[in-house]
Amino acid sequence: MSFLQLERVSVGFMRYEGIFRQHELGLLEDLSFGVGRGEIVALIGASGGGKSLLAHAIFGILPRNAVVNGTIRIDGSVLDDTHRNRVRGRRMALVPQSLSHLDPMTRCRKQIGWAGQRAGHPLDRRKTEALLARYGLDERAANAFPHELSGGMARRMMIAIATVGDPDLVVADEPTSGLDTEATGGILRHLRSLADAGKAVLLITHSLAEVLPFADRVAVMRGGRLEAIEPSDRFAGAGETLASPYARALWIALPQNAFTPGGAEC
Repeated sequence: MSFLQLERVSVGFMRYEGIFRQHELGLLEDLSFGVGRGEIVALIGASGGGKSLLAHAIFGILPRNAVVNGTIRIDGSVLDDTHRNRVRGRRMALVPQSLSHLDPMTRCRKQIGWAGQRAGHPLDRRKTEALLARYGLDERAANAFPHELSGGMARRMMIAIATVGDPDLVVADEPTSGLDTEATGGILRHLRSLADAGKAVLLITHSLAEVLPFADRVAVMRGGRLEAIEPSDRFAGAGETLASPYARALWIALPQNAFTPGGAEC
């Protein structure tokens, strides 16, 4: 049974037509898939295609004019507002896309402490150091302001802050954005270690090639809809074992494969 289960989830926004009339602008439609403990599901799609919107819907951090339909379950229980407030930051955690989510005016150690308090897991110095060490961070990083960290260190710091409460579900939104190959591999290995420890990990990204060595399954979005869900090991050779023609086209279009101009478009 999936720890995170989405059942026909749609997301839109109410917009005014004129002064009094409103209509709903649909952006995500009829998304149904799950993420089980011990696995990474990579959610793949074009930038601006609504992947982050889905993450925000799961965590209830959309604007007031958002309309969310369908059912989201965590460990079998419907994730309504009351339940979400109980588990957010505790059983489920978001690693946001933008580094601006780190408070630029506050040293990282204090931000880790705040996260621990919110999660109901206050950290003493020893526990903080153990948490930092898990992500290859040290005392110097803890005492730094966010702008003093490299991009890779800042990304790891956000994962450390998100996982203070030892959540069962981690949703990582474009966690390798702007990083070089070495830093990207480090971040993805950290997420893989979380899954191997029994966590459910939803990895949101636009880069299929980067995540394939780490993901168990790949959910492919196109135009706000779920196009396919494929085991990651099917992305091999000419993609002949992929059930979805669109997933096959994305795979073949990668530069290291048989890329040709005018290939698949997200």
